[in-house]
Amino acid sequence: MSAVLAYIVLGVVAGIISGLVGIGGGIIIVPALVLVFGMNQLQAQGTTLALLVAPVGLLAAWTYYNNGLVDLKIAVLIIIGFVVGGYLGAKVAVSLPNEVLRKVFGVVLLLVSLRMLTGK
Repeated sequence: MSAVLAYIVLGVVAGIISGLVGIGGGIIIVPALVLVFGMNQLQAQGTTLALLVAPVGLLAAWTYYNNGLVDLKIAVLIIIGFVVGGYLGAKVAVSLPNEVLRKVFGVVLLLVSLRMLTGK
């Protein structure tokens, strides 16, 4: 499979999972870029953030909105915090060694997974 097609397939899979269960595409895309495509952690995170700048989830969000499942007030409040937090997090991330950042990312995924599996 060509690299172009592989990246498109990754986007389709991440989009389907994101639309299906509401997770950010970064949970799928970042590990795939590191483990499958050989990017380092910083490159994978930066690339994923760049692709999420565009309205990637617009159609999925629109579908949820049309079904009365979006609270726009809460979304806007979170966006405000997310913009500030994203900037601060990126400033810290680029100052960390790749290996440390990769481990932090893995621990975050593990903790979220355990919490979701145990329901606590």
